[in-house]
Amino acid sequence: MDPDFLNVFTQPATLNQFLAENVIAQGEKKKLIKPTSSNNAKLEELKLLLIDWINTTLKEEHIVVKSLEEDLYDGLVLHHLLENLGSLKLDVDKIALTEKKQRQKLSVILEALAKCLQLEESQLKWSVESILAKDLLSTLHLLVAIAKHFKPNLPMPSNVQVETITIENTSRGLKTANAVEYITEDKENLEAQSKDDAFDELFSRAPDKLDAVKKVFLQFVNQHVGKLGLNVKDIESQFADGVILLLLIGQLEGYFLNLRDFFLTPASTTEMLHNVNLALDLLTDGGLLNFSVNSE
Repeated sequence: MDPDFLNVFTQPATLNQFLAENVIAQGEKKKLIKPTSSNNAKLEELKLLLIDWINTTLKEEHIVVKSLEEDLYDGLVLHHLLENLGSLKLDVDKIALTEKKQRQKLSVILEALAKCLQLEESQLKWSVESILAKDLLSTLHLLVAIAKHFKPNLPMPSNVQVETITIENTSRGLKTANAVEYITEDKENLEAQSKDDAFDELFSRAPDKLDAVKKVFLQFVNQHVGKLGLNVKDIESQFADGVILLLLIGQLEGYFLNLRDFFLTPASTTEMLHNVNLALDLLTDGGLLNFSVNSE
């Protein structure tokens, strides 16, 4: 047995209980949330929010969910939820009593959902088998995807992550791998990435529009530094030494920069880098820069 597997648990009793609850056949692989994530406050917050959202949505149908794993695996709640949220008319029985019927029902529901969400099979973080097996990780990914599509304003906690363990039953014994998996995105990083992507696309796909954007920026810069008797004609070259950037920040923020704090006429790369670093520090301190920028 892989020694890392034993390190996941603190007591032999916990290990035995885990193996008893998660039987893994020869050649099978499973990814599960570690028991160490059971005290994850953000995870609990997300679970409670999803339960409350489902119960509120299905209140008129007198459906009450108490456990995401135990109450969603047979497809009944998912069926009602998707019909209520997306008006999806699914050709399945309302109640499926046997495992065979439940598997067939889940297959129809998840196939219809994948088409609705426009997701390829390789993009899915859940499956019929994992939902049917009451897998919490898959169930959370599924519900978050549904909520993001049909209820984008639902105030889900951001940056929810869990420790996972992937267990594979090989001919040589149990093989494991530990990882951290995100269930919801980091909203701040996502917004910053979105902004970066917009400019990357502008540079690569629309150079003609880029020139128009440069003209707008130049007008904006000159509107403010023009009050100091300055005129910027080229963004790349005239911003390189940090002087214009520092003076622009001072004008926009309404403060005077002491001439002893920066080099008004930098004579070397070191002095130019000093100016740029000072400008980046001012932007960061002012809450205007929340991602890393290479001053060089």
